[in-house]
Amino acid sequence: MTETSSFRAPKGVPDYLPPVSAEFVAVRDGLVHAARLAGYGHVELPIFEETALFARGVGESTDVVSKEMWTFADRNGESFTLRPEGTAGVMRAVIQHGLDRGALPVKLCYAGPFFRYERPQKGRYRQLQQVGIEAIGVDDPALDAEVIAVADAGFRALGLDGFRLELTSLGDETCRPQYRELLQEFLFALPLDEETRRRAEINPLRVLDDKRPEVKEMTAAAPLMIDHLSESAKSHFDQVLGHLDALGVPYVVNPRMVRGLDYYTKTTFEFVHDGLGAQSGIGGGGRYDGLMAELGGQPLSGIGFGIGVDRTVLALEAEGKTAVTGARVDVFGVAMGDLAKQRLVAVAGQLRAAGISTDLAYGGRGVKGAMKAADKSGARFALVLGDREVAENEIALKDLGNGEQRQIGLDDVVDQVSAALASQRD
Repeated sequence: MTETSSFRAPKGVPDYLPPVSAEFVAVRDGLVHAARLAGYGHVELPIFEETALFARGVGESTDVVSKEMWTFADRNGESFTLRPEGTAGVMRAVIQHGLDRGALPVKLCYAGPFFRYERPQKGRYRQLQQVGIEAIGVDDPALDAEVIAVADAGFRALGLDGFRLELTSLGDETCRPQYRELLQEFLFALPLDEETRRRAEINPLRVLDDKRPEVKEMTAAAPLMIDHLSESAKSHFDQVLGHLDALGVPYVVNPRMVRGLDYYTKTTFEFVHDGLGAQSGIGGGGRYDGLMAELGGQPLSGIGFGIGVDRTVLALEAEGKTAVTGARVDVFGVAMGDLAKQRLVAVAGQLRAAGISTDLAYGGRGVKGAMKAADKSGARFALVLGDREVAENEIALKDLGNGEQRQIGLDDVVDQVSAALASQRD
């Protein structure tokens, strides 16, 4: 590497910098807040896990496992993988720490980066950011509806309204085996290429998710799971729809929906935003009743979702909206003179201790430049202090919205600024 070269972020890994980072944080925190309101507790997951956890939990026939995982060997030759999704890791943690042997359901929420080796494009990154929730241990249609409603409420609280919820049922152990045979019989009669035929042997549902036009045309008349549900699976799905109606959550039943992970059963859903073009999915999830047992735990059910923070930011942008509700700081301090700066640094500390976000002009810039910085900060008020004001124990409080300025006592600055901020909110 030459001295003139510069480092860049890895391909497909976005940086979030101010002011866009404020949007990112507002979206992430808003989605998490919706989960908190429904009683979901935080879980912090490892960034990487044993590769076998994802191979078994996500499904070897999925593109995620077969093509998209970032896998590496440690110094002992053991295989680990950067997490491509959250559910398998949450399930492993629940089993390992015995949460499934306590009060049920176990309701957990997580947020952070996930990793998939994909062809980067807008809204499709190799490091993607997600917020997810999991409700484990109770097979109750009302819980399915709650999980879906949490996602819907999270989007709406951010101001999004140009999305739709699509959902279906993928059946259960009472009807999936018979449907699997029926679908395979249909697929094996088609002129499938070798790789697609192999996928049909492992998990025939994956073929219905093939985006190639020729495959979509061949499978247009394929039998659909929703038309072959058992009485128990149909009753479960009907109850989910009834609860969503009661909650006022609008939806569209999409019988051809196939999610990208193998563990889904029964209720399966996706939130779609047409303003994003090809990458229209902004979040989704479903029930995974056999996953815990597959990973060595009890035969308990579960349901959850993963919402793309990156794509939700893009969806807000497409609607011309923002989730950011406040300025970067409330107060911006401008000092004129060394003595004034020394005192203003202390004042800033007092304001921050009182919960008032405060920034200062640093670097000895002139008053004109410092006031420009105050305007750019988005602060509601500026505090302007000179050496003479220090001697008089006063400081100027300037409203950056209307330009009005008045002198307040330095010893009373926290109360005075608090009152001024409160009056603006009223």
